[in-house]
Amino acid sequence: MFQNFDTVNDKTRGPARLAALRGELASQGLDGFLIPREDAHQGEYVPASDCRLEWLTGFSGSAGVAAVVGDSAAIFVDGRYTIQVREQVDLDVFKYRHLHEQPLVEWLSGVLKPGMKLGYDPMLHTVAQVRKLTDACHEAGAHLVAVQDNPVDVVWQDRPAAPLGAVNLHPLEYAGEPAADKISRIGKLISDKKAEAAVLTQPDSIAWLFNIRGSDVEHTPLPLSFAVVPAEGKPELFIDGRKLSNQVRDALSELTEISEPSALIPALEVLGAARKSVLVDCSLAGQALYDAIVSKGGSVVEGAEPVLLPKAIKNLAEIEGARNAHIRDGVAYAKFLSWFEKTAPHGELTEVSAAQKLEEFRRETGLLKDISFDTISGVGEHGAICHYRVSYDSNLPIKLNSIYLIDSGAQYEDGTTDITRTLAVGAVTEEQCRNFTLVLKSHIALATARFPVGTCGAQLDTLARIELWKAGLDFDHGTGHGVGSYLGVHEGPARIAKNNNQVKLEPGMILSNEPGYYKDGEYGIRIENLELVTPAQDIDGGDRPMLGFQSLTLAPIDLRLVDQSLLTKAELQWLNAYHQRVFDTLNPLLDAETSAWLKEATRQI
Repeated sequence: MFQNFDTVNDKTRGPARLAALRGELASQGLDGFLIPREDAHQGEYVPASDCRLEWLTGFSGSAGVAAVVGDSAAIFVDGRYTIQVREQVDLDVFKYRHLHEQPLVEWLSGVLKPGMKLGYDPMLHTVAQVRKLTDACHEAGAHLVAVQDNPVDVVWQDRPAAPLGAVNLHPLEYAGEPAADKISRIGKLISDKKAEAAVLTQPDSIAWLFNIRGSDVEHTPLPLSFAVVPAEGKPELFIDGRKLSNQVRDALSELTEISEPSALIPALEVLGAARKSVLVDCSLAGQALYDAIVSKGGSVVEGAEPVLLPKAIKNLAEIEGARNAHIRDGVAYAKFLSWFEKTAPHGELTEVSAAQKLEEFRRETGLLKDISFDTISGVGEHGAICHYRVSYDSNLPIKLNSIYLIDSGAQYEDGTTDITRTLAVGAVTEEQCRNFTLVLKSHIALATARFPVGTCGAQLDTLARIELWKAGLDFDHGTGHGVGSYLGVHEGPARIAKNNNQVKLEPGMILSNEPGYYKDGEYGIRIENLELVTPAQDIDGGDRPMLGFQSLTLAPIDLRLVDQSLLTKAELQWLNAYHQRVFDTLNPLLDAETSAWLKEATRQI
């Protein structure tokens, strides 16, 4: 199994670990320290050796930060994790704070005293974050201090070793563009920014640029590494050489110089000493990288990492790969749904066994490389935890007359998938059908949106909430995230969310469409498809072409939860047309039993 269901945290260890940390802070002359969830790449995908926040607090979510100042300690997470943080963290030791309602900098202004020294690891905090922290410390009369020896690492006695996942070459038939051409294209973008080189800190950017994939983190084929790309000339890749076979090293050597990660800071100092101008994404790059450049006299051009947008706009080969991956995944998913509908009412399934069976069906394709994230398999009250991670300890039976939510995805060499379905097990209530249908209406509103060139995700987010808002409901997560091509299931820079993301949606981008509703302690609802942004087309009677979406995901939406009286004629037509496409595409690839089930599941209503 790609997924491990062992318990990954133990809140009872928090007090002793916090005491050890405070002892180390005292020995380093610090009054406080910040423990982010991120590693040196500032990404979502973090190896076990860098899960400092989880080791200290027990919290295993994908976003958060802890702060220890004097006798105070707090953990900050966003609305996705308000339930999870209560379950995993000893809140008598770490006070919970909502990351947006009481930001870290506001909390610091209340606990820092004049003269205090607040430590931070400059590789683990971005330039943008450090600027805000510096201002907060200055206002309190305190000092923000960069530390070389991370005190968490000092007291983490059984810290895992850094990963050494093998690096593989990503076939051109799936990449769609030679790495040399990509490097040339990115070099031009760097030059256009009036920079002479750029620092790449995101492993998925590096994987895309050099057409390589790795295995350093769970479920995402990332080779943890850094790169410096000049506007002209050969890049330099900073990666542990033990990850490279002779074949891979030879192929990469034609494209780039290869150095160990320890050579990154010295290389940036050399650029600085040569008075080079270096493009740095201050929202992604660690403060230490910025300091290495400017401390030696170089200049920083602040701007987005140049690979982010080109990587997000899929080429024809990547789009074709995504379509094929979703058809393959749709077949596996139809088999799972058919099996689940027959098996669940008998009361023998659990959250774990259902997730295991879905992975089994995906493995039967013969092409599964991994799942794309830990499957969120939650029944009843667990469905209300947006990012619930089922373990053997938390595992609930899937009982009759309940709602079951399963959010899962797969990694195939030609594409990455992500799908959520909410399923009825036996009888459901009128309220549950009403709220499911409101979520469905929200999903359809976004799926059918037409929007002008230049539109960003923040402008579309309301479409997926308005029906819920009318009913006094909402959800505390973004509506959509970008998805990579056999890379991260969460990919920037575009999103569909309330935040102020101003990245324009462009043809070839793949984003999720996943509105939801969560009733704390009772049930959760989410419907998620991946959507391909389609080229702008003229509309009859219109005066400008409009972009749109095409659903890549192919799986039935549970009609047992749909209240038809709440759907408009247009919404009903969309649902019937979507189900017809699901049936027509998958049916020729299914066995007779699953085909018969699918025909009923996609019936016209």
